[in-house]
Amino acid sequence: MRPFRALTYSSPDPAHLARVTSPAYDLVTSEGRNRLAGSDPHNIVRLILPRVDEAAAPASAPVAENPPPWASDAARTLRVWEGDGILVRDDVPALWVYELRPPGDGAATVGWLAAVGIPGPGSPAVLPHEDTFPAAVEGRRALLAASRTDLEPIVLAHDADAGVAALTERAVQATPTLELLDDDGVRHRLWRVSDPGVIAELTAAMRRAGAVIADGHHRFAAARAHQRTDPGCSGCDAVLALLTPMGPGGLRVAAIHRVLPELALDDAAAAAAADFTVTDVPLPGTSADPTAVAAAVDRWLARSDGSGFLLSDGRRLVQLDRPSPSVVARVPPEAPAVWRHLDVVLAHKGLIEGLWGRSDRPEDVLIAHTVEEALRTAVERAGVALLLRPPSPADVAAVARAGARMPRKSTLFVPKPRTGLVLRPLAD
Repeated sequence: MRPFRALTYSSPDPAHLARVTSPAYDLVTSEGRNRLAGSDPHNIVRLILPRVDEAAAPASAPVAENPPPWASDAARTLRVWEGDGILVRDDVPALWVYELRPPGDGAATVGWLAAVGIPGPGSPAVLPHEDTFPAAVEGRRALLAASRTDLEPIVLAHDADAGVAALTERAVQATPTLELLDDDGVRHRLWRVSDPGVIAELTAAMRRAGAVIADGHHRFAAARAHQRTDPGCSGCDAVLALLTPMGPGGLRVAAIHRVLPELALDDAAAAAAADFTVTDVPLPGTSADPTAVAAAVDRWLARSDGSGFLLSDGRRLVQLDRPSPSVVARVPPEAPAVWRHLDVVLAHKGLIEGLWGRSDRPEDVLIAHTVEEALRTAVERAGVALLLRPPSPADVAAVARAGARMPRKSTLFVPKPRTGLVLRPLAD
C-alpha cells in the first residue's frame, strides 16, 4: 500500500458532501440514480453511472484508446469539474483514515484508504471470494480507462495487527478532515494523514498482512484488466482500497437475497418439495401485507438455530429445510468442504439450478440487498424471493484462502464507504 494525491470536493461542508456523494454504483437503482443526480448538479453518480445501463456494456467494448461514449462523457464531466474547481487535488501524497459509525450504540468500523498494489497472478496477498461477470468487469474497466481515475474504493478485510490498530487510534484523535451523515444515519469521518513517519510505520505493518476482498470484486478485476490492456499507464499498478481489519473494528456481513422472476410460489414450493421439507409460515391476520411478511422474515433470520431457506411472493411465506442427500450431491464434490456447505451454494446448486432449472444469469436470478427490496421485486416481477442467511466473515475468509469462489453477490459487507469523498487519479 502507498499514499496518493487525492481528488476531493473543494467544499468540506457536511451538508454539501451529503448531497454530492453516493452509495457504491452497484447499490444504486435506476430511481436512486435519478434522485441522486437531481440532488446536486455535481453528484458523483453522474460519473460512476453516466448511464443507468452501463454495467451491461458488452465484453467486446472498445479498449482504452477508443472508450464507449458513455465513458467518454463521464471523463469529460470529471475534467470540467476539476477545471471549475469543484474537485481539487491534494498537493502531497497521503493516506486516509476512514471511520463509519452506525446510528445508536453500534461499534464503528475504521480502516485506511490507500493505493494498494495489484498482486500478480497466484499471489495470496489479496484474495477474491466471489465470481464476477465479464460484461460488468468490462463496464468498470472502460470507465477507469476513460477517466484515468479510481472513482470509488474496493474494500479489503485484512489480518488484524496490533500495530495498525495503535496507529489508527492515534490518528482519529485529531479533527476530521471530512465528515457527513448519510441517509441511513451512518456518520462518515475521514482524516488525511501525510506524516511520512506514520505512513512508513503503517505500510511496514501492512506488509505482514494478507487481505480478502470484502466488496468490489468487479472493480478489482477491472483494475487488473486495465493494467493488462494499458501496461504503460502511470498508476495502473494499484487500486484505491479501504483496508479494514478482520474482527473487532471491521466489517459485518449481511445477506444478499435472490428473486426468481415469473415463478409462482406454488410452483416453486411444489418443485422444492422433491428434496426439501416445505412448511407454510403462519402470518398474523387473514391476509398478510408486505410489512407483516418482512417482519416475519426478519424474526426468522435472527434465529441463531435456524437453517434452510424462506420463499415468498410478497404475500405468503414458505420455509424450506432438511434438504435430502441429493441436494448436497449436486454440489461439485471436488470443491473445498467449506464451500460445499455454504447456504448460498446449496441454494444455487441444489435449488435454483437443480430443482428450478434456472441458470445464474442476471436476467434469470435477480439480486436484492434487503428483505424489503426482495419482497417488492417478487411482487413486481410475478416471482418468488429466496431469502438467505449471511455467511460468517470466517467462512468468507476460509473460502478465499481455499482458492474457491462463492456465487456472484453472495456477501454484503456493511457498513459501506460513501462514494465521492476521496477519488484517486491514476497519475501522480
